[in-house]
Amino acid sequence: MSVHEPLTGKATPEDRSAWSEASVRPLWEIEQAHTVAEREPHGTLWPWRTMGPLTRRALDLASPEVAERRVLSFIAPDARPGDFHTITNLNAALQIIAPGEKVRAHRHTPDALRFVLDGEGAVTRVDGKVAPMQFGDLVLTPGNCWHEHWHEGSSPIVWLDVLNVHTHINLGTFVFEPGPPHDVPKLPADENFGISGIIPDVTATRYSPVFRYPLASVVAALESTPPAPDGSRRVRYVNPLTGGPVMDLLDCWMIALEPGAATRPFRTNAHGVCAVARGSGGTAVGAQTMRWEARDVFTLPSDAWISHTADEPALLFVVSDRELYRKLALLTEEGAD
Repeated sequence: MSVHEPLTGKATPEDRSAWSEASVRPLWEIEQAHTVAEREPHGTLWPWRTMGPLTRRALDLASPEVAERRVLSFIAPDARPGDFHTITNLNAALQIIAPGEKVRAHRHTPDALRFVLDGEGAVTRVDGKVAPMQFGDLVLTPGNCWHEHWHEGSSPIVWLDVLNVHTHINLGTFVFEPGPPHDVPKLPADENFGISGIIPDVTATRYSPVFRYPLASVVAALESTPPAPDGSRRVRYVNPLTGGPVMDLLDCWMIALEPGAATRPFRTNAHGVCAVARGSGGTAVGAQTMRWEARDVFTLPSDAWISHTADEPALLFVVSDRELYRKLALLTEEGAD
């Protein structure tokens, strides 16, 4: 058996032409294959004092008849040209609807949710079930569910959209279908889930059959939840048929903070988007601190130690792609209670 001497030769133009023609690259020349880029986790904040005027201006620039959705998408500062993710797998945006407008039905494979930040009086219909929209309400539009919106109120409404579009783009599973709706499933009414601990004897679905979670119910649940050692209270929005996340790949919480002590630092390789439903304070992301107020939106990056502090009683709504990592057996977390 011959022993080869270490080679130091450089590829010739002919070599590179042959590689290009064959659509191959030598692994020894691909830097990413041998090193992991060092980066400092960084959160991004979109303050309402900036976004509020932009949503009002959007009313003069686009209409649902022309633009399909009047939406201002939050784009990660490091996004490549043409990309539109907010943070890795998640896409977040503000959607604005004026009184009397209707946004036509469609469905798509990505899961989506709506968290109302300003105004009231809009209505979302999801697979035939009607969900009124008021401030602080969470409305689900799970993947492949037909959904449409209309506005019965007297002033514009703005809500936070969060979708896992980039999860499906990266997996090659993104599908969009315009209405009109067809093959709409028959779902149990929300009233069937009104008694704690008792649910209809129906087949569990991969998403919650309850599409609207009113803020008043969430606040009541927080008030009956014992505080953590750091003083915060935390509740999870769940699928009542399984006790799991409201949608297979998106998980949601509401955190109540009292002024004073910071929450216990935690770290995860999942990604989050946070909306301030009430109050003001700050969130530490590693060495970075983001100061926030009501209706602000900010990201919670992966692999950073994160802690929240309130200046006054505050409510933080959080949506995460944690379930994606958990189902793939890739989730890592530290510090969480």
